[in-house]
Amino acid sequence: MSKLAAQDKFLDLSDYGRFFGRFLANQLKDTRFTPIHVTLLFGISGLLAIYSILQGHYFWAAFFLILKSGIDAADGELARLKKTPSYTGRYLDSVFDIILNFLFLMTICYVSKTTLLPTILAFIGIQLQGTLYNYYYVILRTKSVGGDTTSKIFEHKSPRALPGESQKSVDILFTIYTVVYGVFDKIIHALDPDAYKVKTFPNWFMTLLSIYGLGFQLLIIATLLALDCIEYIIPFFIFYTAFILVLIGIRKLVFKA
Repeated sequence: MSKLAAQDKFLDLSDYGRFFGRFLANQLKDTRFTPIHVTLLFGISGLLAIYSILQGHYFWAAFFLILKSGIDAADGELARLKKTPSYTGRYLDSVFDIILNFLFLMTICYVSKTTLLPTILAFIGIQLQGTLYNYYYVILRTKSVGGDTTSKIFEHKSPRALPGESQKSVDILFTIYTVVYGVFDKIIHALDPDAYKVKTFPNWFMTLLSIYGLGFQLLIIATLLALDCIEYIIPFFIFYTAFILVLIGIRKLVFKA
């Protein structure tokens, strides 16, 4: 089941791993593998990318980053195929992503000439970029007819556990999620507090926005690693963050609430 109604579907440049994700999910749908297992698997792929960077094997690091994007698409697909949506899986996926993003950049800092401060700025930038993309995307999904049932525009309290998951696990992961993502959510909401009032976002705008999706961010990192341009990764993402204001400006000027 799609996350969006037919009229709201757009070319998501960050979702290039969807084909592989669907393939993997279909292979696992009749097995004992759960979406949580798949989430753990993409975590392993991310760790292999980190190990490859440390060893100077940048091409393999790029491969494992792209593989992570493909596996990352599979957990949600498997949850839909098995009809087992869960807040546990949703929050675990997001927590893994932010931890891996931090470790990717710190590893790049360690093996390159980049210093700590620019690395922290790049990490903050990457998280703000991804938060903007998710903010507008979740708004679109809530106004569309799709298959997602675990994402909300505003999350202030732990949700009630769905069948098959523990309320305690949901509460713990929700707390971790709000701690690590809360400040980024608040910043983006402060920059565009009325976005949720917009009736919809056109497909071309969502496609443009998707350059801030995690998959596209990882594709950029993978490409620069494969080209042996590791020194440019941190500066690029600091510069790339400035485009946030352009996208929010377009939203406010063209698609008024």
